[in-house]
Amino acid sequence: MSSTADDAARKVEQAGRRAHDSDGIDVAVRAGLVAYGVVHLALGWLALQLATGDREGTPSQTGAVKELAQQPFGGALVWAIGIGMFLLVAWQVLEAAVGHREEQGSTRVRKRVTSVVKAVVYAVIGVTAIKVAVGARTSSSNDRQSDTWTAEVMSWPGGQLLVVVGGLVVIGVGAYLVHKAWSEGFRKYLTAGATSGDVGQAYVWFGKAGYTAKGVALGIVGGLFVYAGVTHDAQKSGGLDTALQKVLHQPLGPYLLGLIAVGIICFGLFCFARARHLSR
Repeated sequence: MSSTADDAARKVEQAGRRAHDSDGIDVAVRAGLVAYGVVHLALGWLALQLATGDREGTPSQTGAVKELAQQPFGGALVWAIGIGMFLLVAWQVLEAAVGHREEQGSTRVRKRVTSVVKAVVYAVIGVTAIKVAVGARTSSSNDRQSDTWTAEVMSWPGGQLLVVVGGLVVIGVGAYLVHKAWSEGFRKYLTAGATSGDVGQAYVWFGKAGYTAKGVALGIVGGLFVYAGVTHDAQKSGGLDTALQKVLHQPLGPYLLGLIAVGIICFGLFCFARARHLSR
């Protein structure tokens, strides 16, 4: 019985490796990255509008998808984004299961866990897109949803500490993205030679600006959760839209928010570059 189970597990792993290394998954990843880039362009545009005085848009992933749905052929575009996100989910599931084989020990484990987290992020965007495409109601405020979850967690034994730790983890991820930006660790996502010449240097600057903006935004989100945990006030937490609103109300806030918005747009452009020069 054990031998049969081992044989079955081995066959499943072999099938997963074949799928992971296939040309088909390359096509799927490229399509997904284009969809991810479009979402960030819309998100950056909403943040830029907020920085320039337009308070109607919601600078969040849900708000970005809704904004795209209102464009010409928006329904088809949102469907394409949803499908693209689930293609990225499939890629990251394969990465988590059979990827990162060049790594050893704890490094491989860490990268596979990171792939699981990425799969969850892509799935959330994909589900949001499908809901918008079929006309289902989505929450009008990510903040209220965040408040509810934070309050629920803080009602658990040790929940206040969990919220603080979760916020610190998010801050750590943000710091990692900023480090990746300025150490140019994102270059490995592009094929050799893709960063040479004027166009290649533009890709590098898109990566630097994009990863920096995402890291700063995540750092602020994490800070909100830490503050909520320390003060035991769930309403102090919030998602990306709350974080960007906090930036807006600081000294020189519109200018700082404008820089973050441009950075998010640059991240979208880097996604396009990565789709064209994919290295995985």
